[in-house]
Amino acid sequence: MAPELSYIHRFEPGANPTLPPLLLLHGTGGDENDLAPLGHEIAPGAALLAPRGNVLEGAMPRFFRRFREGLFDEEDVRRRAGELADFVGEARRAYGLAQPFAIGYSNGANIAAAVLLLHPKALAGAILMRAMAPLTEPPAPDLSGVPVLILSGLNDPIVPRSTAEKLAAALLAAGARVERDDLPASHGLTQADVTKARAFYAREAAHRFGGGT
Repeated sequence: MAPELSYIHRFEPGANPTLPPLLLLHGTGGDENDLAPLGHEIAPGAALLAPRGNVLEGAMPRFFRRFREGLFDEEDVRRRAGELADFVGEARRAYGLAQPFAIGYSNGANIAAAVLLLHPKALAGAILMRAMAPLTEPPAPDLSGVPVLILSGLNDPIVPRSTAEKLAAALLAAGARVERDDLPASHGLTQADVTKARAFYAREAAHRFGGGT
């Protein structure tokens, strides 16, 4: 049984301890189980840590509040990013985990971006799928060398291209090693996302962390 931590969560130990664990962050209305199959596809053998968003929009879990689609409650973004960073620390101690690599989709990608910008020591890197800039005036932390992949959909009706570009610029300004790709997709994930994410993670696991798949 999972220990009592600050978020409801799912944890799966990894078969390959040389791989950085994954922090799986679901989209609006998802839960701690949503991205487990994606985690297995992207990083076979890695430990999986998947919290459930602790904010409800109606009956739908999210990781922070919004006023409407595309307009975020930035005070809440900052608060919830701190809570998630604290949870990562709790889970690392409870499960004996290395610094995790975040994989976030939509709302989960946005909170992962906020954690990178506001709590730069919490994550080893991130793959952000359908992400938006979570803060109007982002801080400039030291993210020197932190690998980040941003995967956007060319036909995404929810995430404007400009806001994904703004996020990439903020992360680059902080020193992160950012790769960005526009895929022939809408807001939903496709096999191209899995292929790109798996290659990125495998490369970073091998080169930066000394792991292998």
